[in-house]
Amino acid sequence: MTKLLLLVPVVLACVLTSFQPGTSPLLPSTTHDLRIEVSNIANSKGLVEFALYKNPDVFTQAGKTHRLFRLDAQKGTIVHTFKDLEAGKYAIVVYHDENHNKICDKNFFGIPTEAYAFSNNMRPKLSAPSFEECAVKLQQDRSISIKMVY
Repeated sequence: MTKLLLLVPVVLACVLTSFQPGTSPLLPSTTHDLRIEVSNIANSKGLVEFALYKNPDVFTQAGKTHRLFRLDAQKGTIVHTFKDLEAGKYAIVVYHDENHNKICDKNFFGIPTEAYAFSNNMRPKLSAPSFEECAVKLQQDRSISIKMVY
């Protein structure tokens, strides 16, 4: 009986520490997947970078993404899925890093010289679109399509 009583706190500690902070061991997980399909990729040179932003204050700022993923470029269409995201608003920036230098090259005026795309297929006019214009609300698994701009 004493051994059983000693095991109860150990088992309980193992169960409670196996859950992510902010989740309940009694409730199902509240994370979702966001599948992004990017079309109109002109060639197979370099990489295609998927930048996922959650904080509107740092939207489009390099190095301040919520998550980042790079895939080898393929002509046509490629897909990436960001997994286990909390419910909320996200915005995506994709660019085709043809010269493989891991930055979106721009001209003297700050206009990208490499292909790019924003969620909701927002097209910049004089500056990058806002987080709200590109925002995708995630409350369940979701799939979106974006067309690359050259």
